[in-house]
Amino acid sequence: MALVETRNLTYTYPGATRASIREVSLRIEKGEFVLITGPSGCGKTTLCRCFNGLIPSFYQGELEGEVFVAGLHVSEHPIYEVAKHVGFVFQNPENQLFALSVEKDVAFGLENLGIKREEMRERVDSALKLAGVYDLRERAPHELSGGQQQRVAIASVLAMQPEIIVLDEPTSFLDPLSAKKIFEVIYDLNKRLSITVILVEHRLDLTARYADHIVIMDDGQVVMDGDPHDVLRSEEARLIGIGIPKATRLFQLLKADGMNLGEKVPLSSEELAEMLREAVKDQ
Repeated sequence: MALVETRNLTYTYPGATRASIREVSLRIEKGEFVLITGPSGCGKTTLCRCFNGLIPSFYQGELEGEVFVAGLHVSEHPIYEVAKHVGFVFQNPENQLFALSVEKDVAFGLENLGIKREEMRERVDSALKLAGVYDLRERAPHELSGGQQQRVAIASVLAMQPEIIVLDEPTSFLDPLSAKKIFEVIYDLNKRLSITVILVEHRLDLTARYADHIVIMDDGQVVMDGDPHDVLRSEEARLIGIGIPKATRLFQLLKADGMNLGEKVPLSSEELAEMLREAVKDQ
């Protein structure tokens, strides 16, 4: 069984006349970096709430289909059990930070689990170092920049040692440079610790290069699911209205103009630049 799997998942919020997600079936394997994207309101956040049990345990409404996470049938287990396997980083880090110091925020989840003091100290220090905020451990979260707050939110999740981290547009309040640094931290954690990453994001120019699996949603359904190089080169992806990486679009234009750049589609400017250098050498 995949680490995360949904089968014909349909969910309608209380009072809504229309389902937010409809017949969603997908598989996410252990260690994957999965990028979920699509137009605003297409159901991305709702789907992520199913991964950690917020749906159906916290949000009521009508849920049909099945969700399995780390071998657990999510509907049959309380949130605290699912949370041991899935860490959730929200769009606005201020919604996750409330203690008087960074290290107390990072330790909060462990205190609730009754982790022994010595192990808690080790986990907190390790998480702070992995997220690059160890030197901020005594600072108050409200004094930090948006990028620093998001790193602290990531550290608080890492301290729980989850198998899966779900991030719901974690850089929507950040400038491109700060966002790029956050994505690099996430990618490093994925590769170094084999943590499965599920990232909801619009900024494909910054994120597509890191993903080895992309899911495109539209109108509550999964309309495309596969390798980013294959999915993002398609006309269907462009017509849905997602932000195809500029390097991918330029590659397609150069190919249409007769330039021989090979068949692999670039997802970043660095990949495209290397292709152009090779093409110039071959002339």
